[in-house]
Amino acid sequence: QNFTFSSALSLEEIRSLQAKFAEERQWRKFHTPRNLLLALVGEVGELSEIFQWRGEVGEGLPGWSLQDREHLGQELSDVLIYLVRLAEQCHVDLPEAVLRKLSLNAKKYPVHSSLGSSKKYNVLSYSDQPPGGATSTPLLPVSDGCGCI
Repeated sequence: QNFTFSSALSLEEIRSLQAKFAEERQWRKFHTPRNLLLALVGEVGELSEIFQWRGEVGEGLPGWSLQDREHLGQELSDVLIYLVRLAEQCHVDLPEAVLRKLSLNAKKYPVHSSLGSSKKYNVLSYSDQPPGGATSTPLLPVSDGCGCI
């Protein structure tokens, strides 16, 4: 079964909510790119602790308690909030950067060369032509704005 998010909340709305939250507390002076990056790394560490010592975890987290799932949601949210705030402070249009990165990945990992393989792009065999000369999935449309890092 495919998972989907329940909310249509955009990254821009998250950015705006977080910016307002920080402004109300006069925290902007603390939200330098370096500080935000270090906070993000700390939150990724907290996220990692949730999975530490559990072994492999299946999709949907079978056997996890509601408390564990809630804790995971909180830590994932912390990571996303810091990531969006960092992108804002670095003036990176994150949605645009994501589209550019997905487009780049589609070029680095063409379907005919990477299908079912976990190999990194630099060890994939690009000499193989797709069956019947078919091309891989079309790349995502990307605007002309520079949202890349």
